[in-house]
Amino acid sequence: MQPLVSIIMPCYNAGRFIAQSIESVISQTYQNWELLITDDCSTDKSTGIVESFCEKDNRIILIKSEKHQGIAATRNISIERAKGRFMAFLDCDDLWICDKLEKQVGFMLEHKIGFSYAYYEIIDNEGISKGKIIKTAGVVGYNKYLKNTIIGCGTVMLDRDIVRDIRMPKNDTSEDMALWLSLMRKGFKAFPIEEVLLKYRVTSNSASSKKLKAAKDVWRVYRINENLPFFRSMFCFICYAFNAVKKRLF
Repeated sequence: MQPLVSIIMPCYNAGRFIAQSIESVISQTYQNWELLITDDCSTDKSTGIVESFCEKDNRIILIKSEKHQGIAATRNISIERAKGRFMAFLDCDDLWICDKLEKQVGFMLEHKIGFSYAYYEIIDNEGISKGKIIKTAGVVGYNKYLKNTIIGCGTVMLDRDIVRDIRMPKNDTSEDMALWLSLMRKGFKAFPIEEVLLKYRVTSNSASSKKLKAAKDVWRVYRINENLPFFRSMFCFICYAFNAVKKRLF
């Protein structure tokens, strides 16, 4: 019997892309999964689209948030309902390669690890490749990850039999970074799968303002979540900024 994989998908006004994201889950060669989609009070057609999928596939579960709470809280609502041994994350505008779950579950069972991540490819609004693949940085532990936030959330899989408690700290935009650091602080490391398992969509809407917000949130993770001293935070932030630019240029 294949272990159950719980897939965590937050949704907010995702009507343009969410059907494609759900289809990329349905198309998986690994079929023992549940997809938990928590809608954060969308005002577009998102919930109707998800409901149409729920009617056709009982593995897809729609949870409606009572008030707008942000992406961290929205993910946590799904996490609290998750039943699977393995947990994976997919944003509502990204796409998985069709054998993502099969390869990742097999990799983690074979190596008896609790945390893995993989390469991902950048695509545009239309789903066309931008010719850029973000590769892994080898085995990543706490100190290494502070300086290089290379881990793509949609590529991550966690084995709850090993890492146990999983919850996204409230820190929108970098809530996934804060979670990975909390696990690494306990001694867990992220092990790489050196092939593309995700297509990550980069939209053109206010890209510069999003990058600025992401940078501010990374700083907040250093100072608040991790309680790092100022000068160590500065050193890690400089390394983070350098690696972020390097990731996009090379």
